[in-house]
Amino acid sequence: MTVLHDLQRQGDFCQFVAADIASPAEADRCVVEAIGMLGGLDALVHSAGGPAPGAIDQVSLDEWRHAFDVHVHAAFVLCRRALPALRANHAGAIVLVSSVAAFRGCPGAIAYGTVQGAILQFPRMLARDLADDNIRVNCVAPGIIRTRFHQAMTPAQQHHNLRQRIPLHRDGTVEDVAQVVRMLATNEFMTGEDVTVDGGLTMQMVR
Repeated sequence: MTVLHDLQRQGDFCQFVAADIASPAEADRCVVEAIGMLGGLDALVHSAGGPAPGAIDQVSLDEWRHAFDVHVHAAFVLCRRALPALRANHAGAIVLVSSVAAFRGCPGAIAYGTVQGAILQFPRMLARDLADDNIRVNCVAPGIIRTRFHQAMTPAQQHHNLRQRIPLHRDGTVEDVAQVVRMLATNEFMTGEDVTVDGGLTMQMVR
């Protein structure tokens, strides 16, 4: 809500719709209400998510399903509901947010890594299907970003990340990711791509 208030204070038009996108009906309603408020739709960004810790013998079936509901099934429902509005413009953009956990094996996070891998592939498939409609679909894969998601890290873990895992020796910021999301939403000749924003974490061979 802070972002909403900041934008409104600047005189920008901004609306907020609350919805639990783990529920298909709620995700559907979210898009319908947004289209009603905006009078149409130019771009859809699915960035909702959350942790899903645990190895395979620690994750319950309900937890496994919930991870897919929030990340993968929500993307499917949001995109399907948004398509008529995007097609009405004869152009549009969809940007999905995955994670570098989609590229590598991360211990104790089997549900999280699996759903991020699915999110990484979904834009490639969708981009090919929607190319004739001039609707571009791309994906961002952030690394360790300074948000509430990583608040549980101990000082020792943070130190290890900055010294050993991240070549740029700093955490990413939401602004770092937002810049790439904006680029993918506006660049008219990119589709079916994923862009990694991780300070070099996944490109290095040794740590």
